[in-house]
Amino acid sequence: MLKTKLLTACLVLLGAFCVNAEAKLFKWVDDNGTTHYGETIPPEYANKDATEFNKNGEVEKRIEKPTPEARRAKEKEDAKKDVEQQATIEAKRRDTALLSTFSNEKEIDDASKRNSLQIEARIGSIKTMLEIAQGNLAGHLKEKDNYIKQNKPIDPTLMQDISEDQVKIEKLQTELTQSEKELAKVHARFDSDKQRFRELKSANANGVAPASSK
Repeated sequence: MLKTKLLTACLVLLGAFCVNAEAKLFKWVDDNGTTHYGETIPPEYANKDATEFNKNGEVEKRIEKPTPEARRAKEKEDAKKDVEQQATIEAKRRDTALLSTFSNEKEIDDASKRNSLQIEARIGSIKTMLEIAQGNLAGHLKEKDNYIKQNKPIDPTLMQDISEDQVKIEKLQTELTQSEKELAKVHARFDSDKQRFRELKSANANGVAPASSK
């Protein structure tokens, strides 16, 4: 029985090489213990041990089942490649959009100003309100000092006003910081666009492929 199985396997192996002498041949065992031969290993058996034969029917290499660590490393590497590929695609999309949106650097400067106007107006408004709130707090604190100098009990309403002034000032300062950061980002974005636009135009003028944007 064993000899019959071996003979059958040999005939299958020989027949496979006769079909295409240039093709590689793989051998693998399925979950039921049955040995298979083919020019490719089915995806469902990719994680199992296999043997690769050369065109002479000799064992070229043995493909060992990857360890869990090796699989995780490959998955991590594949994920990294996917991220890099998506980043490259996105960079090319931005370059195309940049060249189709602007025809010169002045247009980029004008767009930067337009996008900055609303934020700058907000910053100006916040600074005005902050100045008023700080003035109110200074007045209330001075009034509190007068109570203390006169050894009079401080009006509870005054203390509440001081507390509200402090809360309002803190809130306005936070809004001012956030708005200034937002404005800086707008300027940085358009400065980066202008630099990239210059690189792309220069590369096109010289007939060379532009370097990838970072």
